Amino acid sequence: MTYYNPVYHFGLDAFCQHCAGAGVSGLIVPDLPPEEGQELEAVVQKNRLDLIYLLAPTSHDERIKLVAEHSRGFIYLVSVTGVTGARDTLPENLGEFVARVRKQTTKPLCVGFGISTAEQAQQLAGIADGVIVGSRIIQLIEADSSLTELTDFAGQLRRALDQPKNA
Repeated sequence: MTYYNPVYHFGLDAFCQHCAGAGVSGLIVPDLPPEEGQELEAVVQKNRLDLIYLLAPTSHDERIKLVAEHSRGFIYLVSVTGVTGARDTLPENLGEFVARVRKQTTKPLCVGFGISTAEQAQQLAGIADGVIVGSRIIQLIEADSSLTELTDFAGQLRRALDQPKNA
């Protein structure tokens, strides 16, 4: 995951070649909308990478269709409006949002933004194809340089995802 400016300054071709060489399988560029992504889409496809676009819960049907057509690998569903960060609860209408997107695509749907507990991941595992945890992992890394808390959290996530609540 990166912003478009560093990719652009590195050079689209060079960046994608380096990513592919390092074993990266896809790019998430949150500030690149599909309306402006054609050039990068061509380069990532040439390098056998996926380009994953984001959808917000406020997305209308035409936007969902556009993102579904252009995303490769999976579609990143943003769970909340606003900025990323660990949250205590998930939005009540998240299941409706996932269902609305699922009606328009067969691509895997992964939910991120605000996922901070194993219980939340377990809840999402029943409605989405993947769960993305970012801010909480960064918090744990910053709080404990031994990574013991992160290791414990990763184990909690694994156990929760092995037994989805809504399955």
